[in-house]
Amino acid sequence: MSVKKAMVIGAGQMGGGIAQVMAAAGIETYLNDINLQIVNSRLEFIDKLLSKDIAKGRLDDTQKKETMARLIPSDSLEDAKDCDIVIEAIVENMEIKSNTFRKLDEVCKPDCILATNTSSLPITEIAAVTKRPEKVIGMHFMNPVPVMKLVEIIRGIATSDETYEAIKALTLKLNKTPVEVRDVPGFVSNRVLQMMINEAIYCLYEGVASVEDIDTVMKLGMNHPMGPLQLADFIGLDTVLAIMEVMYEGYADCKYRPCPLLRQYVKAGWLGKKAGRGFYTY
Repeated sequence: MSVKKAMVIGAGQMGGGIAQVMAAAGIETYLNDINLQIVNSRLEFIDKLLSKDIAKGRLDDTQKKETMARLIPSDSLEDAKDCDIVIEAIVENMEIKSNTFRKLDEVCKPDCILATNTSSLPITEIAAVTKRPEKVIGMHFMNPVPVMKLVEIIRGIATSDETYEAIKALTLKLNKTPVEVRDVPGFVSNRVLQMMINEAIYCLYEGVASVEDIDTVMKLGMNHPMGPLQLADFIGLDTVLAIMEVMYEGYADCKYRPCPLLRQYVKAGWLGKKAGRGFYTY
């Protein structure tokens, strides 16, 4: 299967990044959100990023113009009717994702692949709301998408070999490294990462060390580029909590229990960098 036209749903940081790399790879890409103002704001941001790449010698002006020309603003899922693939990158909420996939199933042509960028929710459950479960797959990009090379490819119980091979080929076309992962809560990336973040929050909660010192231990002692508490702020503490809750429920194991301090911060609206306050102040 050759992907010539695509739609990315969700014009946030992840969706915008996915759309950018799709367009850079020569694929005409709709960037969709419920509000065109959100979409246009993200396209302006991508334009600035590409200008920075030109200044650093990573890109020339022609490449930038061609990439931006392939990005099409959209506020209607009906625009997906001729797409070869749709990649959903919206909020980590099963009900909202399921409703979106039901609509896409009605709108998209029969051979269109429906992919989700979910970081923890079951692909099998999302696929079950459609009449094409064999065409539904997880395509979990890492943030920031234009920089990070990994894409976790997650097959649902009904995902066909043909769909998997098509997504693997697309991942390679995007200059990313595909890794096949079973459809389990948190997959590999978040099953490991969020456990580390949650344990770091427990260290803070129990008074083991300060925010700065916990992060310093992991940066200088483990050679991590960013401490787990700062990373949690960048991910969004509401997202961290949502992923931990999916794993806690999915595995029915107390080791995945979200730290009470994490719940408290989310209830306070201290969601991290996007809110101006989390474990750090921004």
